[in-house]
Amino acid sequence: MSLRIYGNRQLKTLAGQATRPTPARVREALFNIWQSKLQGCRWLDLCTGSGAMGAEALCRGATQVIGIEQSSRALQIIQQNWQQVAHREQTFQVIRGDVVQRLPKLAGQQFDCIYFDPPYASDLYVPVLEAIAHHHLLAPDGELAAEHAPDRPLPQTLETLTCFRQKIYGNTALSFYRNTLENED
Repeated sequence: MSLRIYGNRQLKTLAGQATRPTPARVREALFNIWQSKLQGCRWLDLCTGSGAMGAEALCRGATQVIGIEQSSRALQIIQQNWQQVAHREQTFQVIRGDVVQRLPKLAGQQFDCIYFDPPYASDLYVPVLEAIAHHHLLAPDGELAAEHAPDRPLPQTLETLTCFRQKIYGNTALSFYRNTLENED
């Protein structure tokens, strides 16, 4: 199976729904919302799947993309997809493992855009959002978008993160978070 991203670039995906790529309509909406943040941004892609979101971020000017994905089968495809679209001055890395266990290893880094797309029925939402807040992974002016089912709302606030926007696109919802503490100054 394959899918297309910005610039009509074709990416590989795993067969079946194991990595469940974000629908094109949702991907386009997110990148329209974040278009002013992308040039030169540091992008964190959690539950990376096919790597389409990170690849799109690279195509639109992100300077650094880091992904965390548990599936070893998906890792090679993500690496190939990102290599295909990245320019010489861009860096990318895919980390294999459980997202909750891997996030603390990123402490000390901050990201301008964080995209989080776990399996909708998982119990990852709260632990991952708490880990992002606890380890200060979201840059002061950064934003986090969590993809989820519309009938499973996410918390309004978690530690230093506050949901400030929600968009629904059919069977997919995006909840957007900002740092509360940094934006109060």
